[in-house]
Amino acid sequence: MSELTRIPAPDGVAPAAQYSHVVLGTGRFVAVSGQLALDEDGEVVGEGDAAAQARQVFENLRRCLAAAGATFDDVVKLTYFVTDTAHMPAIRAARAEHIPDDRLPAASAVWVAGLVRPECLMEVEAYAVLPG
Repeated sequence: MSELTRIPAPDGVAPAAQYSHVVLGTGRFVAVSGQLALDEDGEVVGEGDAAAQARQVFENLRRCLAAAGATFDDVVKLTYFVTDTAHMPAIRAARAEHIPDDRLPAASAVWVAGLVRPECLMEVEAYAVLPG
């Protein structure tokens, strides 16, 4: 696990809600492509079910991070692409299963018209920093 410094509320910036404004780290950079709610056979998990899809997305992120020798503790940035902002509570719940509130990364949420797989409700990408 790399040493990361999280700054949830820099001076003069509104406090962060459910993320950190700034995360500092040194070491090797890991980029994980946006993950959809697909199982290992490429089949959509939880069609129409935001909670099931969010759990699958975070499990896919966990597996991708592990392949790079990283964990969610090393994540410095998450980007959420959602087809409906109503899916954000399900994403936050799935994230909470992997990342405690005192280790929240920087984050962005983007409302999109659609994803490459129309059955998918969300896509999440991650950036992590590992010790040098």
